[in-house]
Amino acid sequence: MDAVWGSAVAVVGTLLGAVVTYAFQRDASRRSERFARAEALRRERVGAYSEFAGVLEDYRRGQAERWYRRAGDPGGEGFLRARDEGHRLRTQARQALYRVRLLTDDDGVSRAAEQAYRCTWEVSNAEDQPGHDTRDAQARQAIEAFVAHASQVVR
Repeated sequence: MDAVWGSAVAVVGTLLGAVVTYAFQRDASRRSERFARAEALRRERVGAYSEFAGVLEDYRRGQAERWYRRAGDPGGEGFLRARDEGHRLRTQARQALYRVRLLTDDDGVSRAAEQAYRCTWEVSNAEDQPGHDTRDAQARQAIEAFVAHASQVVR
């Protein structure tokens, strides 16, 4: 009879050990999956945020070129090319802005991105050189503010 009880205890102990091991492994697997998902999202955000900042810098440069060409010869071929390039760059900036909005769950990042985009858009609308310089500086500062805010989110 002692042998039967010993065998029963061994079987129950083995089953209990298997159940406990399964539970711990399942939890460890879930934690690992959550970490992998979070890390992939962080990398995706870093890419989107840095791409947005780079595209905005190109857009800012294009807007400045457009302003200078318009100031020099509003109907000239150079202005028309700069205007068309500005439209192309604006489309890229909007696309990058949409990607930022899709990936972020931080309202501050979204607001900073929108502000940077708006300030950059305004660069070519200045009436004179001081106005252009002011708007260009504001756009540069808004882009820097976006980068500063976004970097806090992805660390």
